[in-house]
Amino acid sequence: MLTVDPRSAVPPFEQIRVQVLALVRQGQLAPETRLPTVRRLAADLALAPNTVARAYRELELNGAIETRGRHGTFVSGHEDPIQRQAQRAAEDYAGRIRALGLGRAEAAAFLDAAFGVVSGEP
Repeated sequence: MLTVDPRSAVPPFEQIRVQVLALVRQGQLAPETRLPTVRRLAADLALAPNTVARAYRELELNGAIETRGRHGTFVSGHEDPIQRQAQRAAEDYAGRIRALGLGRAEAAAFLDAAFGVVSGEP
């Protein structure tokens, strides 16, 4: 399911991380699905085990996967990890905007600019 493009400017661990998140989001990796071991995935993708381990660590920090010791690594069985991460990011952003003394309208304008949305266009 996963591939790594060695010619990409995106580091291999990030390619893995993004692909796993996309598969979870699309429902192709259901909650509680067991993932390959670090060594197995590294061998399958012809990567160093540390590269896969880093991707797994990043995914685990974000709550997308869970490592259960000797039982293996699984897709998180909790709520949608992507939605949870987005909610946390929104809360962090709102907190920073409030701390700066700005309101919702200003926050929305900054988001629009960050997404490259021209005023008045969706």
